Amino acid sequence: MRSTVMYGAGDVRVENLPDPKLEQPTDALVRVVRACVCGSDLHPYHSMPAAEQGTQMGHEFIGVVEEVGSEVSLISRGDFVIAPFAYFDNTCEFCREGLTTSCEHGGFFSTAQSEAVRVPLADGTLVKAPVGDDSALLPSLLTLSDVLITGHHAAVMGQVGPGTSVTVIGDGAVGLLAVLAAKRLGAEQIVLMGRHQARTNLGREFGATDVVAERGEEGIAKVLELTGGKGTRAVLECVGYMNAYEMAIGTVRSGGIISRVGVPQYEEAPIGMGSLFGRNVRLAGGPGAQRSYIEELLPDVLEGRIEPGKVFDRTVALDATPEGYTAMDERTALKVLVRP
Repeated sequence: MRSTVMYGAGDVRVENLPDPKLEQPTDALVRVVRACVCGSDLHPYHSMPAAEQGTQMGHEFIGVVEEVGSEVSLISRGDFVIAPFAYFDNTCEFCREGLTTSCEHGGFFSTAQSEAVRVPLADGTLVKAPVGDDSALLPSLLTLSDVLITGHHAAVMGQVGPGTSVTVIGDGAVGLLAVLAAKRLGAEQIVLMGRHQARTNLGREFGATDVVAERGEEGIAKVLELTGGKGTRAVLECVGYMNAYEMAIGTVRSGGIISRVGVPQYEEAPIGMGSLFGRNVRLAGGPGAQRSYIEELLPDVLEGRIEPGKVFDRTVALDATPEGYTAMDERTALKVLVRP
């Protein structure tokens, strides 16, 4: 099969690799119908050391089940399925508590930019959708693999609800879908911090009431101006860099919550008296691949109440995946959809 492989910073190739095979009786093999490039894929694209042995890439995909192991009972050959970016048994203690990314037997996908994927723990992981592999809903269904459930997780962990004031930091796909999630959950004021007009226009379509293009102290001052000097009750940090976290500290209201879903690209962050403790600010967030989110959001996608697939603004064939990385790195594309 063809698969995307990274050999170092900026070095992405599409190669022929052996087809995946069932390894455990709980596995399934899925033919990938759509995959995509994630903003988090750009972190290794910028920093991965060069190596002779490449690393397969990708953690977002939807597809059709081709084969199942002998112990798989809930998923069948021919089912159209959504795969979250983590796999899990959905039965362990953490899964029963709704924290499937901490599954005692789980892990994370890393081979999705391919023609096929082996899915461990298929019954616990895969969510069936009643569509065909040519459905017009495929882009929106693909967001349920990562960016929509991650944006939703940011809002849930930020305790966003009716009447809430929210700041969303970052106008990437996760940030824009955090706006959509906050609106869906009833937020009253949603301030989107982003400086790319095409993206922030989509953010307004998704529900942002205000857009702040400024960064740093200037951006913080603008958010405070929009909120009567107090800041917002929830700040959804969807970038992962220290400057974004510092803006979160500056824009959160006393007693509020900073919810981080951007993969942190720093080891330490201010959490002391001057930043969080003295103002009773809580820090939350983490990986958002919770199966329950897919099940909650899927009906809204199927019935057209939300259209998260609008974040995809470029489509490439699998062989052109390296071009997709370049486009996202150069910000000529918001999010790239890959068609095997």
